[in-house]
Amino acid sequence: MHNMEKTYYSPQVQKPNCEILKKLSSNIGLEIDPGQIEDYKDVIDGFIDNYSVLNDFPEPTLPVKYPRTPGHRPAPIDNPYNAWYWQTDIIGATEGLLKGKTVGIKDNVAVAGVPMMNGTKILEGYTPEFDATVVTRILDEGGRILGKTACEDMCFSANSFTCSTGPVRNPNDETRASGGSSSGSAALVAGGHIDLAIGGDQAGSVRVPSSWCGIVGLKPTYGLVPYTGAMPMEFTVDHLGPMAKTVFDCALMLEAIAGYDDGLDPRQHPGMEVPKYTQMLSKDLTGLKVGILQEGFSDCDVEVDKCVKEAVNKFAKAGAVVEEVSMPLHVKAGQALGPALFEGSYLTMIHDLGSAINYNGFYPNSMINAWAKGLQSRAQDCSVVVKAVSLMCAYMRKNYHQKFYGKAQNVKRYIRQQYNEVLQKYDVLVMPTVKFPAPLLPEKSDSLKDLIEGAMNMIANTAVFNQTGHPAVSVNAGYFIHVCPCPSRQWVWIMVFYIIINQLH
Repeated sequence: MHNMEKTYYSPQVQKPNCEILKKLSSNIGLEIDPGQIEDYKDVIDGFIDNYSVLNDFPEPTLPVKYPRTPGHRPAPIDNPYNAWYWQTDIIGATEGLLKGKTVGIKDNVAVAGVPMMNGTKILEGYTPEFDATVVTRILDEGGRILGKTACEDMCFSANSFTCSTGPVRNPNDETRASGGSSSGSAALVAGGHIDLAIGGDQAGSVRVPSSWCGIVGLKPTYGLVPYTGAMPMEFTVDHLGPMAKTVFDCALMLEAIAGYDDGLDPRQHPGMEVPKYTQMLSKDLTGLKVGILQEGFSDCDVEVDKCVKEAVNKFAKAGAVVEEVSMPLHVKAGQALGPALFEGSYLTMIHDLGSAINYNGFYPNSMINAWAKGLQSRAQDCSVVVKAVSLMCAYMRKNYHQKFYGKAQNVKRYIRQQYNEVLQKYDVLVMPTVKFPAPLLPEKSDSLKDLIEGAMNMIANTAVFNQTGHPAVSVNAGYFIHVCPCPSRQWVWIMVFYIIINQLH
């Protein structure tokens, strides 16, 4: 028998030479004596041998249970609202909660064998070999996945114009934004092309497009739905949630995807229970206490204010107790916690090349490696929004380290408690999801400042609840005619409000 130990294998890691170690020593401030570099190299060579040992072990991954073909990128004529990134057709189980339902998956979530772009040229060409946990759960419950829905570049925009495959248009008026970053998910549900969709939400990215497109979108309680197999942005604000035309379908999808993922997602805790959400729905609101959060209406478009408050009055007619409540902290809470979102996202996605560390669970290695290679070779191709945030965070990290990130993470406990105290008195808090109707998509002549501000100026009522972890749902509140500055009267706009649900765990 041939002695395999003597057989040559291509090295898994190229060992450094002394010149490389000298440069690294200087770059990270170690200032090692040049005469000792050779000794350090010998020790490091031994450490690196351990990497080859690790490479011999099989690596557990996420299951792929249902057959599929890679599908295709649809032609413009076959791509309504430019909302599909990729189309496929994956048929799940023959029975289940989602039997007969068609589903779109936001393109920051892995579907095995189907290309994934995360809205950015940086990940272009990557195809995952695993299904995200929510994908498997949808298929196990009989859902039929029709493709990957377009999203904003790195999911870092709540508008719908930064996606590398082009802007996603609003189904109600294709000159206007659909909202983001789950742009394609909202547009395709609203347009009737799919029944359900998965969205991702770090600052409002399920709720904002649900608002502007007029559907129901839920950001669940932090950790309720496993994020396993999705592209991380910032571990403390990452959420995946259901999007649908009705509250019932949204609750149905939540039943299918919620629950503990056997320790694969560090955002979750064991022992969580998933009730039958569809059985908790009721038209009788007798005894429900609804708080209209006054600060949520500050600087609100007049028509939006009117539309939402008229809708809330229907709660009282259904038996609820409706009262106005003030919480001045709400005005600045989202701003105060911004450093946690910005700097955390920069550290995860840019500085650490998409690789969050120091947790037990599933590491999407092929995704992380593809991201790192793409970022190192074509970082210049990311959106103007990502460039602005990255530049600011690089400056803050160099000059202030993680001082403000750490303080924001500490302050969020105080802010969460303030909302909890209000929610001891009220079952739900109501305010507009977005304080103004969907804007026109930007034009080439728009300034850089206008583009960047237009990507993030709509999250005043949404971002804070990603930080506190409270569930938040955007629900259709009604319609009104939006009149533009130009003489022509524009299309009917769907405005929605959202509810922070105290009991939805």
